[in-house]
Amino acid sequence: MHLAGVAQQALLDQEAHRLYGLLGSVSRQDGTKWTAEQCWQAAPLVLRINQLKKEKNAVILAHSYTTPDLVYGVADFSGDSYALSRKAAETSADTIIFAGVWFMAETAKILNPSKRVIIPAGRAGCTLADAITQEEVCALKAGHPGVPVLCYVNSTADVKAVSDICVTSGNVFDIAAKLPQKELIFVPDLLMARNLEIELQRRGTPKKVIAAGGSCCVHDKYKPENVAALRRQYPGIKVLVHPECHPEVCAAADYVGSTQGMTEYVAKSDGKLFGLLTEQGLVNRLEAEYKDKKFVGPFGICSYMKLNTLTNTMKALLNPSPDQVVELAPDVIERARKSLENMFEMSR
Repeated sequence: MHLAGVAQQALLDQEAHRLYGLLGSVSRQDGTKWTAEQCWQAAPLVLRINQLKKEKNAVILAHSYTTPDLVYGVADFSGDSYALSRKAAETSADTIIFAGVWFMAETAKILNPSKRVIIPAGRAGCTLADAITQEEVCALKAGHPGVPVLCYVNSTADVKAVSDICVTSGNVFDIAAKLPQKELIFVPDLLMARNLEIELQRRGTPKKVIAAGGSCCVHDKYKPENVAALRRQYPGIKVLVHPECHPEVCAAADYVGSTQGMTEYVAKSDGKLFGLLTEQGLVNRLEAEYKDKKFVGPFGICSYMKLNTLTNTMKALLNPSPDQVVELAPDVIERARKSLENMFEMSR
């Protein structure tokens, strides 16, 4: 074998070994664990993508709900919507590759209007972001003059542009409690709106929450019976859920919080067994990073997030198609940016 070929083979072996060290404990959608062979198959794409990043001064942001080969193979930063929004605002790269869904890539473009923003999965949707339009928010505002509009980050750029403050699952309770008004409009997560009203009451800052929109196709499926079944099967288990779940599910859990919040809970806990009623991608991250702990479900799958792959990430770097490139009107960027900046200010 030629010396260059020997060197390349050594790099491939090294990368496959690194991946397997991280992913050998990680579950796939079919319930099996990642194998050494699957990691070796991923290694050539991982090496090529990481090479292209350097050549094109690109950064890859990957949401925790994408697949672990993206998160641990090529992502420069991974996390939830809020953490990645902050990273998008701080990057010095010329190009942002956002492995997530469309509204997330839009958010990166709003915060980096001069940069090229590309999403491997193209116009991957979200049942929350797709649940309400700019026109519907404007109608709500007209019907409730003077009431501030909080939009969940899982919303389109157009919706952010007509909202007062953007919020995430990690900061919505604190921001809503700080507002002086006794009423607020919250879109587009109907279940989170109910949880918000309950939490504000618990904190002694009760407010009327006027809500419109839909629900998350992953988290709205969970029922209190799922929590009860976990407790029966695994005495002493800690059950963690997302505030996109039904209030009855949240009430039965040990912890309710964002993707980042659940990660921090696991990191700080002395417990060894956790029930996670959330998307499998987060579970995969915890399996990779906390090998001494066990995670049980049922786990949901966001089919939109899983549309991001190593293959279309490489295409996004080499020759993106028009539907992978995020373009927004300057006035939409300007108005939507204000709602995000208000969130950053109120989160300090």
